[in-house]
Amino acid sequence: NSTTGIFGAAAAAAKLLRLDEQHTAWALGIAATQASGLREMFGTMCKSFSVARAAESGLLAAMLAREGYTSSDRAIEAPRGFAQVFMPGSDPAPIIERLGETYEVSYNIYKPFACGIVLHAAIDACIRARKEHGFDLEQIEKVTLRVNPIVTEITGKREPQSGLEGKFSVYHCAAVALIHGLAGEPQYSDERVKNPTVIALRDKVEAIPDRSLRRDQAHVLVRLRDGRTYEKKIEHAIGTLANPLSDQDLRDKFTGLAEGILAPEVTSKVIDLCWNLEHLEDFSALPVATARALKDEHA
Repeated sequence: NSTTGIFGAAAAAAKLLRLDEQHTAWALGIAATQASGLREMFGTMCKSFSVARAAESGLLAAMLAREGYTSSDRAIEAPRGFAQVFMPGSDPAPIIERLGETYEVSYNIYKPFACGIVLHAAIDACIRARKEHGFDLEQIEKVTLRVNPIVTEITGKREPQSGLEGKFSVYHCAAVALIHGLAGEPQYSDERVKNPTVIALRDKVEAIPDRSLRRDQAHVLVRLRDGRTYEKKIEHAIGTLANPLSDQDLRDKFTGLAEGILAPEVTSKVIDLCWNLEHLEDFSALPVATARALKDEHA
């Protein structure tokens, strides 16, 4: 069937492609994440692949339906439908409650940092402590973080070995936040994870789960060798509904992500198009402008 058959297909294909043991293991792992999506994949390329595959599958579903490809009309709520199979006894009624009145998209946020959102409060605390106190990093003796328990549960990789694993290490995140005052893509490169300065500070970080803290809260205490301490508590991490990113924050993030891919003037144009999206007569102007700019740069 569709949940277990993928393993047989992957194994057979790996055999036909003459994959070695490592690549066969990867094939089975990639198959596993397509079957459902697994937390085991955190710290690997499959973390992002699961999300991308969801978007791909949703688009494929709509395109097949458009062509008359049939399905059950009760795929979610039926006794053997999605809801009852994955969560027996669940009530699908909330799905349609206040339909057309409330929209989940209004609760979406923009992530300021290039890692799991459960880490953002801790990163925010470290960055703010760095900015407000300006202590000498070489004098740090210990960094103590108090965080919601889900942080240590999901992102407790003490010794990440790659940039992807660094995105699931509260210790690495605290270290780069204190050193660079940033937690963007450059802070999660393989080179940065293996940097001796980062490792040295990372080893001084302790993360303590605290059930009294919400997921958007965190507290950091930085102790220096001379006994001085500096602390910062975050009530609502930057990027949350209670503390959203400003327009300038969003511009800065997009500019940083586009650096080295789009020319500065193209980046500025794309940003302007995004700000005025509701006034565009033709939505295709945005992707067309971006694609044309990329083609011109690489011509």
